[in-house]
Amino acid sequence: MERIENDYVFHRDLKKEYPIITHGVGSYLIDENGKKYLDACSGAVAANLGHGIPFIGEAMADQAKKAAFVHTMRFETKALHQLAETIGKMAPDQLNKVYFTTGGSEANESAMKLARQYHRDAGRSQKHIVIGRWQSYHGNTIGSLSAGGDVKRRHAYTPNLLNYAHVYSPYCHRCPYDRQHDDCLSNQNWTCVTDIERTILELGPENVSAFIAEPIVGSQQGAVPPPPGYFEKVRELCDRYEIVLIIDEVMTGFGRTGTNFATEQIRITPDIITFGKGVSAGYAPLAGMIVHDRLIEGLIQNSDGKFIHGYTYSGHPVAVAAGLAALDVYKRERVLDNVIKQGDYLFNRLLELKQKHTYIADVRGRGLLIGIELVRDRELDLLFDPAEKAADRLNGIAMELGAVFYPGAGSIDGTKGEHLIISPPLNAIKKEIDEIVRILDESLTIFKSLERKGERYEITK
Repeated sequence: MERIENDYVFHRDLKKEYPIITHGVGSYLIDENGKKYLDACSGAVAANLGHGIPFIGEAMADQAKKAAFVHTMRFETKALHQLAETIGKMAPDQLNKVYFTTGGSEANESAMKLARQYHRDAGRSQKHIVIGRWQSYHGNTIGSLSAGGDVKRRHAYTPNLLNYAHVYSPYCHRCPYDRQHDDCLSNQNWTCVTDIERTILELGPENVSAFIAEPIVGSQQGAVPPPPGYFEKVRELCDRYEIVLIIDEVMTGFGRTGTNFATEQIRITPDIITFGKGVSAGYAPLAGMIVHDRLIEGLIQNSDGKFIHGYTYSGHPVAVAAGLAALDVYKRERVLDNVIKQGDYLFNRLLELKQKHTYIADVRGRGLLIGIELVRDRELDLLFDPAEKAADRLNGIAMELGAVFYPGAGSIDGTKGEHLIISPPLNAIKKEIDEIVRILDESLTIFKSLERKGERYEITK
């Protein structure tokens, strides 16, 4: 039998040809033909320090020379303890124990399993259901996909998914409950909160184990922040019904929104924070969870101190070394200050673009995690047909012009709604922000010209 493709890679899209990247320098990626791409989305909001930092690579190599792998069922490394301490000191009070995984899906899976064991061993054996939110994303393992609300990713695996419950994420720009934001604020009557309580009561509080949410909804809605007070009310509900509150900071953690964790901005203390991506700035597969003292005490008292869980590569020494080095760079370069400064500048520049292009219906986000909602006509509130793949096509134009964004679809109801995430490295400079806006502006202009002609830009690479 002849091979289907001319290479051996099982590509994300088997019908697509991908540029081959040979190296990266700062905020830019360079392919084998010498073309430069401004990484305006930090890969998948992961390459938070850009590319080609020798210090991080050298730290990884040094650790590999000492001990490239130890199994955490039997051994640990000094680097593991150092990184756990560093992260624990960055986290909110009473979140002091750090468990490492290799990716955000594993981190969220671990958190949901921990919540289940915590309840079971404390005598609340019926608590097993996780409540997630539609149009949120928590990963691609069966457990994390079951908790998440990415409709397109879920559909293919519906028979395999766990019987978890879902409510709607607060999306005030297009409220799924048809409420007005001012009315919610003035009356302090939040349907997006009361729906959580209704769901808990329908399921039976004795059956609900955890509630999981992103502090800012990332890839599935395009950097949508919560309304003020939302998470305080969620925290109250979780306390009332003995539900573990998991805040998924895989995308927002380690400075992306201008603070170490976005949790600081929503002013609550979760039971578990999950993290990933930015902890190693994308230099190594590294993620994990930070756990509240109360859950740790429960494991010690009721579970003989053992969490019935584990991965081969948990706490991998080389990945942990990458994390230590990355966090050192964050601190030395005062990255948080830059995120606030450049984030404000980028947000204002995007608001200017909104005035120029009626394709942009909304600009939202925090720090250097900013999203724009794309519509066919803002004045008429006309949406793109999902089959048009408008965000993908716009990003394809941008890539031809030398920048790459993070396109998304289904932000409104899982099918309709297009957006782009703009999330450059946290150490991006003003000149790069200006270049991002310039290319996005030009891309929108080209997109408009093609639309008027009835043509479609086809992505070939």
